[in-house]
Amino acid sequence: MSEQEKKQGQINIELDEKIAEGTYSNLAIINHSVSEFVVDFISMMPGTPKAKVKSRIVLTPQHAKRLLKALNDNVQRFERAHGEIKDYEQPPIPMNFGPTGEA
Repeated sequence: MSEQEKKQGQINIELDEKIAEGTYSNLAIINHSVSEFVVDFISMMPGTPKAKVKSRIVLTPQHAKRLLKALNDNVQRFERAHGEIKDYEQPPIPMNFGPTGEA
């Protein structure tokens, strides 16, 4: 395989320092319309009545399905290596932080 053929299948992805730090989230709220999925990542702190959306990602339905598959594959690999991830019961969170998502 030539060097050019190898490069055609690759994507050069840049990750700047600010993005590389990441954003902590312990809650995700997902809305969808016919044409897109909107995922809001939120950081909620115990005992505080208010939380802010830290990041919003908008995906096509096809990309949302690919993300679901990729997350599922990675969770399965993680659990094979480290054991089952326990899903602790959480009290319901009131969803009164803005209008319902629509496209």
